[in-house]
Amino acid sequence: MMAMDTRRNDNREVWDALVHDMQGHPLQLWGWGQLKSRHNWRVIRVEVHDGDTIIGGAQLLIRPLPRPFNAFVYVPRGPFALPGRETEVLDRVADFVRLNCNAVLLSIEPDAANYPVSAEWRRAAHTILIPRTLILDLRQPLEQLLAAMTKKTRQYIRKSEREPLEIRRVTSHDDITACLEIYHQTAQRAGFALHDDQYYHDLHDEMGESSIIVASYHDGQPVAFLWLALSATTAFELYGGMNDLGQQLRANYSLKWHAITTCKGWGVARYDMNGLLNDGVSTFKQGFASHETMLAGTYDLPLSPLYFAWTKGLPFAKKTIRRLKSLRK
Repeated sequence: MMAMDTRRNDNREVWDALVHDMQGHPLQLWGWGQLKSRHNWRVIRVEVHDGDTIIGGAQLLIRPLPRPFNAFVYVPRGPFALPGRETEVLDRVADFVRLNCNAVLLSIEPDAANYPVSAEWRRAAHTILIPRTLILDLRQPLEQLLAAMTKKTRQYIRKSEREPLEIRRVTSHDDITACLEIYHQTAQRAGFALHDDQYYHDLHDEMGESSIIVASYHDGQPVAFLWLALSATTAFELYGGMNDLGQQLRANYSLKWHAITTCKGWGVARYDMNGLLNDGVSTFKQGFASHETMLAGTYDLPLSPLYFAWTKGLPFAKKTIRRLKSLRK
């Protein structure tokens, strides 16, 4: 019998084909790792082989930490695996990280409601991606997707579709910059932090055709935008926003419906709205469906006795950073 083993993959085309074939998440695509490698992360991509068959893999994002913690290894919306082989893949990925990454912990956030982990894994108190989300099944007929919406959402979609708005795909850096101006306004209004603008331009460059930006235009100027990351089976909302005029015209309603129907037309099976909180944005998202989705959440594998110091120190470090930032304003 041939042994099971784990191998690095350093070929973009081969890696992305594997992610697509195994119904992996867009955050497991090569371009997402390349983006992170431009912004203080290191990336290793590994395949798990059972003889001649690849049964799964994971894109490992490695963040250097001060000594003695050394590094943090993170798998966003992964690993991915053949059905029924999840435990074997996870065990092999964990063994690879132990031997090669000198890390204090390995943290995974699977793209599934349930994920089999052994007793050595711990459910993390702090998440990076929000497990409570809303995932639409785009294999349903459009009539069923519409029927699952709230009455008000359907009304606002029809209202905004009657407005003098043009929806088109954004591809140029100048048009992305115009959308980012809207995003800055949205962030200021809602009170959340942003990356610097170069991060978003890097994202679009590195993700290539898997970066989908659509915007709603009025008199030639964008008033709302929506940014998705796309794999063969999953559309994942990254960012979005609208200015005051877009808000008046309810442009975000027709824009999101356009994104949903376009992804469905491309054969994408799942549309993930990327997290629900108790805020106005989440209320808007919830209008598009009659259900919520709870993913498995975040699991940590301690790789050092310092893991427990890390978990206790992390909340304090975050509070300190927020306090320092507020003092600089």
